[in-house]
Amino acid sequence: MSRSITRTGAPGNRRWLSHGWPLSSDSWDSQALFLAGNGFRVIAHDRRGHGRSSQPWQGNDMDNYADDLAELIEALDLKGVSLFGFSTSGGEIARYIGRHGTKRVAKAGLIAAVPPLMLKTDKNPGGLPIAVFDGIRTGSLADRAQLYKDIASGPFFGFNRPGAKASQGLIDSFWLQGMQAGHKNTYDCIKAFSETDFTEDLKKFDVPTLIVHGDDDQIVPIAAAGLASAKLVPHATLKVYAGAPHGLAETHKDQLNADILDFLKA
Repeated sequence: MSRSITRTGAPGNRRWLSHGWPLSSDSWDSQALFLAGNGFRVIAHDRRGHGRSSQPWQGNDMDNYADDLAELIEALDLKGVSLFGFSTSGGEIARYIGRHGTKRVAKAGLIAAVPPLMLKTDKNPGGLPIAVFDGIRTGSLADRAQLYKDIASGPFFGFNRPGAKASQGLIDSFWLQGMQAGHKNTYDCIKAFSETDFTEDLKKFDVPTLIVHGDDDQIVPIAAAGLASAKLVPHATLKVYAGAPHGLAETHKDQLNADILDFLKA
């Protein structure tokens, strides 16, 4: 299976950036450029079925995502790496640590991430109803190209909020990245990011962890995600961005870049 890997910056100080649904490593461009400019080596991959990677019919689940990540890290023989996961890939990072431990990991970051569990259940009453994710699946099957435009022009970047100034460039970039991904892969991934319970994975974190979440995240609401994860990860550093949407890696990139840099230097 092919993987797209981007490397920038100095040979040491390795930082790994994992992307969200239905995007690619390109969604981390602002952070990769900034960190590389500050002397860090940055590696970002396109998850299976996304971006420029191959589109296998099977294996579109968190266990395989985590194992793919482990295979890449081991193939590159990376040690002391800092792993950052945005949205869906916050789950990928959590499951990686849950399955493979932190022997190669120095620090971790969960950025607007889906853990511990997005789906509303008896044990997780603050989650989102299954109808929300069924609606995304229905939209994907009916017209996924329009679905991606609707998400990007609406809740993802908060462009549906009163007074918000939409960026057509960001909308187009989201759409393009989404359409690069495989239809089956992104469809299966909806179940992976919404129904996987990462509670036990988070309890295994034993490295410094940065948790960043916007308090106006309409995609992954903060109460059942960032705030809940901060209670499960030992000694996590939680930063709540006032008014920030889900796509804060772009809308609040200067703030996020500065916080990541401070966290890495600490």
